[in-house]
Amino acid sequence: MDGADITAEGLGLKGPRGWAFRGITFTAEPGSLIAIEGPSGSGRTCLLLALTGRMKPTEGVATVGGLKLPRHLAAVRRFGAVANVAGVTDPEPALTVGEHLRERALLEHRFGGSLREVLRPRARRAHEARQRIDAALAAAGLDLETLPKGSRTAVRDLERPQELRLSLALALMGRPRLLGVDDVDMKLSDAERTEIWDLLRSLARAGTTVLAVCRTAPEGCTAVSTGRRDADREDTTHEDGTRADTAHGTGTGTADTDTTEAGTAPDATAPTTERKEAAGDALTEAGRA
Repeated sequence: MDGADITAEGLGLKGPRGWAFRGITFTAEPGSLIAIEGPSGSGRTCLLLALTGRMKPTEGVATVGGLKLPRHLAAVRRFGAVANVAGVTDPEPALTVGEHLRERALLEHRFGGSLREVLRPRARRAHEARQRIDAALAAAGLDLETLPKGSRTAVRDLERPQELRLSLALALMGRPRLLGVDDVDMKLSDAERTEIWDLLRSLARAGTTVLAVCRTAPEGCTAVSTGRRDADREDTTHEDGTRADTAHGTGTGTADTDTTEAGTAPDATAPTTERKEAAGDALTEAGRA
């Protein structure tokens, strides 16, 4: 499946506390690797969720896979997937890797396929589910044989790179045209970070358009900057709080927190549980759009 092309012009999202991001302008061809760079709290995750149809922008326009946002949020969600988004895609720590994979395969079969696929014989459906799981694991670079207990390894026993690869495998199960990955470089060593970026490049080369949130974009990708944190919450964009160094355009940002709920910037001092619930609410509200 071909990736989704992306064009953004003056894209912005504002909450009660100010702009999560603003003035994002860039273009990317299908199968591009796009790095959304900036410090924590600069609206990187909000931009990721907006471009994958999970949050509704306040101003500007974007076209993703030929569909205009914010008008076609639901349609973009149908061919896009997200991975490693805290409070949104977190795997259940007590469940095993195999249980997560089988559950996702079942969900894809029930809700992601056609009626004809649902009515196929059980043996054939099981075989196709196994093929889908194997393909996703291979694409994510996750070898079950390297895990302490193989597919019976609980998520809580995974190391950080393994958990990230599992999240990628679960997202790839739906064979998305657009893949959004949050916090690519969090809690990874330099060598592990290099391996993950190489993996994302391979996914892009295979045709999937990849959006990856990071602190600093590596070479060889389209870099879109959300700028740096700005304590000013007024409805303005200050020159000393912006950056314009993207590969195909400009991007600015004046957020003071990681905004996770559509139209709301939760307090950075709020408990982690509350912020995770806010992120989940963002997807729920987007589903009603």
